Amino acid sequence: MKTLLTKTIVTIFAFLFVTAGAYAQQDRDLQYFVAPDKTGLNQFEAPFTTDMEFDGLKVRIGGSNTLQFQGISHDNDAGSLPELENNFNLATSNLDFDVQLDRGLRMHLRTYLSSQHHPEAWVKGGYIQIDRLDFIAEDFAAGLMDNLRFKVGHMELNYGDAHFRRTDNGAAIHNPFVGNYIMDSFTTEVAGEIYYYSGPIFGMFGLSNGKLNQSTEAGAFKTHATVYGKLGYDKQINDDFRFRLTGSILNVSQSPSIYLYSGDRAGTRYYNVITPGNFRAGRYAPSFTPGRGQDPGVGEMTSIMINPFVKFNGLEFFGLIESVTGKQTGSVDTGFTEPDSRNFTQLAGEVLYRFGASEDIYLGARYNLVDGEQSNGDIEITRFNIGGGWFLTNNVLAKLEYVTQSYDGEGFDGGPFDGATFDGVMLEAVVSF
Repeated sequence: MKTLLTKTIVTIFAFLFVTAGAYAQQDRDLQYFVAPDKTGLNQFEAPFTTDMEFDGLKVRIGGSNTLQFQGISHDNDAGSLPELENNFNLATSNLDFDVQLDRGLRMHLRTYLSSQHHPEAWVKGGYIQIDRLDFIAEDFAAGLMDNLRFKVGHMELNYGDAHFRRTDNGAAIHNPFVGNYIMDSFTTEVAGEIYYYSGPIFGMFGLSNGKLNQSTEAGAFKTHATVYGKLGYDKQINDDFRFRLTGSILNVSQSPSIYLYSGDRAGTRYYNVITPGNFRAGRYAPSFTPGRGQDPGVGEMTSIMINPFVKFNGLEFFGLIESVTGKQTGSVDTGFTEPDSRNFTQLAGEVLYRFGASEDIYLGARYNLVDGEQSNGDIEITRFNIGGGWFLTNNVLAKLEYVTQSYDGEGFDGGPFDGATFDGVMLEAVVSF
């Protein structure tokens, strides 16, 4: 089995690099598409307008590869943490297929070739994006589609704007830092989204089945749908100044599993900190369900995120204000006489300055705070990053950062996070095309 898997991965890599060479001299742009390189920085949702004509089926094969050198140390009040050595992390890699099927009809598929959590290749997910209905008839409902977009698939949910700037396994070129936010709002579920655009204003309504791992087997409690939406304003005011502001909301009710903050199965960037061997090390996922076992239960959660983005010449600011409320509302065997309610707040801000004739070099800092209520007490986590990057080409980025993170609060008493801290230097190389 391992031999077959190895041969499959080698075949994929060979196919990737051979076809990449064949396509290198061709036009690889697609309609309504965010390029996975420097030209796609700060795009957020795929552009709603295009000046490209459809001239037949086009298959774009792309990929992204990253490698980090980690020089981080950690400690806690008990002095119980094993020593970390300065060394390289496992290289991570993605394989992307983006296919222009018809005018305004595009498919995306991403496969993780290597990740911290799964060293074997596996499919992350994909979607169909519909901006025109010409596959039904030429200019069918053209007036309506001048304002609408549809998106459906087993895909990343468009909650908030932070997920557009996060590292997705090997895809790290749009993240100015090495790690993602402490509460990393990312999950892949079977979902559908409908967008409405009117000038600089847009809105989105989405519905997912609430499952990370798809199955038709019913448990003690059936999974309920996740409902989410976004409202935003995004305008290039003049050649120097761009302003964007979005607000998002996501609600899950009566569900045995809630995945918004635990849906990333690729793994975090700060390997083995505080909890060695845990692929989620360094991040925090609030829980509103009692977990699996002999006495499963259900929970509910509502998350609201506001994201301002401002760019003035080379100066750039991105902010995150997030409020999360939820509670455990039921149990199969015993029930809860009083719902176990919890609240969490996440705040973050990052400031960058990009300079050079093509803004190939940048310096920046990010501050991230999470505080909330665990069942055993309040907790607070703070992180500070400072660093920079250099785009050697549009497809190659080198990053260097210093990171420090600390844990506080009675909710961490008696465990490995009691008085825990980590800090050190990360160096990351990214290739994305």
